[in-house]
Amino acid sequence: MPTSNYATSVHPARPAHPATPSAPDRRRSDLILFMVIAFGVSWVSWSAAIGIGGEAMKSPAALPYLVGAFGPLIGALVIRVRRRRRGEPVPEHAVRFRRSTLFWAPLLLVLASASVLSAALLAHEAGGPALSWEGAKDVMNDMGGPAAFLVSMVISGPLSEEPGWRGTAYPRMRASMGRLQVGLVLGVIWAVWHLPLFFIDGTPQKELGLNTPGGVLFAVSTIPMAMLTASAYERAGVVASIAVHFAVNTTMVLLDVKVPVTQAMIIGIQAIVAVLLLATSRPASGPAPTAPTAPTAPATPADGAVRA
Repeated sequence: MPTSNYATSVHPARPAHPATPSAPDRRRSDLILFMVIAFGVSWVSWSAAIGIGGEAMKSPAALPYLVGAFGPLIGALVIRVRRRRRGEPVPEHAVRFRRSTLFWAPLLLVLASASVLSAALLAHEAGGPALSWEGAKDVMNDMGGPAAFLVSMVISGPLSEEPGWRGTAYPRMRASMGRLQVGLVLGVIWAVWHLPLFFIDGTPQKELGLNTPGGVLFAVSTIPMAMLTASAYERAGVVASIAVHFAVNTTMVLLDVKVPVTQAMIIGIQAIVAVLLLATSRPASGPAPTAPTAPTAPATPADGAVRA
């Protein structure tokens, strides 16, 4: 009875190549890479704008300031290319464009704008500033007219951020977290990402100030805003989250929201709306079922091997 045959039957040959990374490992690495790119591009560019000095939208600080806004979008594009090169499908919790988007996106846009407008009206009743259409017209004229104003409001913020925060980070975080938990965590990350803008002249964050009630409320507001855009993403994808982001930013700029009482009202109303939307919407897809591990068949003894 040859000894070599017995050894072969007891110790099967090991695979020649190491196992490929599991789906959670790839998801985690993609999420980390996205965050590094989003923060790296934005913070390096905004640090350059801070070092150059001057106002955000005036040369020479305008270029690095604008480039910094696209950090999340650049990160999203890198992750998308990386995923396609690996031949992987779209993440399970990603929401693709579908026909219902044409219904939900405009509806959620109106709802998001109404949340800001109603908060401003309630704040006025509580002693806050009155709404002024003249101030809104001045803002649009300063930016080159209504068309230029609307285009800038779409690009700066909604388009430059939502494909990253919601389209890339959100579905990967949803694989291991609940929707409310992702909204809270991503809202905090979003607030930290905005931090350099408090040191660039000409930005809304600089006007509010970092160590002021307005600055603190701005940081807090990113959490219900993250939940609101996430609820839009769950229902109709990135297009809907872009629409909500655009509606909130545009309405706040036109109403010149800077008073803490108005900011607090907006935070409260958006939190209520976001929670209701998340609670009443069906998740885009459930967590991936864990497939049972098939039992390993015993190795067939080689010819001449000892059988029990």
